[in-house]
Amino acid sequence: MRNGKKIDLTETVLRDAHQSLLATRMRTEDMLPVAGKLDQVGYWSVEMWGGATFDVSLRYLKECPWERLRKLRQAMPRTRLQMLVRGQNLVGYHNYPDDIVEGFIARAAEGGIDVFRIFDAMNDVRNMRVAIAAALKAGKIVEGTICYTVSPVHSIDYFLRLGERLAEMGAQIICLKDMAGLLAPYATYDLVKGLKSRIPLPLHLHSHCTSGMAPMSYMMAIEAGADILDTALSPLSQGTSQPATEAIAAALQGTPYDTGLDLTLLGEIADYFYGVRDKYAEFESPINNQVQADILFSQIPGGMLSNLVAQLRQQKAEDKLKAVMAEVPEVRKDLGYPPLVTPTS
Repeated sequence: MRNGKKIDLTETVLRDAHQSLLATRMRTEDMLPVAGKLDQVGYWSVEMWGGATFDVSLRYLKECPWERLRKLRQAMPRTRLQMLVRGQNLVGYHNYPDDIVEGFIARAAEGGIDVFRIFDAMNDVRNMRVAIAAALKAGKIVEGTICYTVSPVHSIDYFLRLGERLAEMGAQIICLKDMAGLLAPYATYDLVKGLKSRIPLPLHLHSHCTSGMAPMSYMMAIEAGADILDTALSPLSQGTSQPATEAIAAALQGTPYDTGLDLTLLGEIADYFYGVRDKYAEFESPINNQVQADILFSQIPGGMLSNLVAQLRQQKAEDKLKAVMAEVPEVRKDLGYPPLVTPTS
């Protein structure tokens, strides 16, 4: 899956990027016009389904998420399509019976999903087992996912042991999911180096720029042996989203890690998404373009912040954002330091 030292990129502009910056509100009609160009780029994969997209499509956009999958599959025949699965929670907020999990994964695979990134908010592999087995049965690529967090009860060794258990369960790729942008550069190096030395599988790193550290951590991850990075095209990058695709591709150009992606083509696609972002201005929030140092304490995931602000706004309580952020670490401590990622977040 890796050609020498070449770094592969997963594009998040159709899922996590707009979930993080625009409360997941991008409609299918705004994805399809540029899908053909995205298909030409040569990404390792394009993440375009799962996470909050299912819920928001039904609850707010009045769209069928399965129809989105079908249309994007038709528009992007050459590119791996990737989704985020919350283990036994699937794309919901509580545990579903095994037969529901198996049926959902089978249906998603039939619909065109090639890569299943499977995680559990508590890092409990028991809640990932059924989904992993179902995706493997469907002949698809499984990313066994480690949810990274910082607390008195989490350590590098804890995450290394978790990675080994995921490999034993059949995961073909280990994903290190830094949903809140907490990974510091040197911690990234140690963790990636450790995972690569103990687990003979490709490593896929996902992070957010909320704290401002993600681009530096990406470079350290590359030096430590990471294989695939999540990035977002510049109009929907940075802030609570991922590092910019163009910036990472440009930084690696002419090095042994060169992604091989065409910056001119990426620029053309970016121009389109600048216009798309303007359409969803009502879902923007002041935190989108700021480095949030306090995120190191609240640990709110990038994919949740924009939705949190939107929810507070609906309740005419946006002025309470700082108070909410200050309370979160206190509640998390009381609960035993769970990683904050949907549904625990």
